[in-house]
Amino acid sequence: MKKYECGPCGYVYDPAAGDPDNGIAPGTAFEDLPDDWVCPLCGAEKSDFTPVEE
Repeated sequence: MKKYECGPCGYVYDPAAGDPDNGIAPGTAFEDLPDDWVCPLCGAEKSDFTPVEE
């Protein structure tokens, strides 16, 4: 699963870690995040994230 980076602040969503502080279980793909999920650091929307090339 791909990691995604927040354009405004640089936070990287790692599917292996999820976002447990906001109810997102580890192993949740970025595409499977709820539409109303926002960056836990700056509040940016999912549309502000881009795939991280590894």
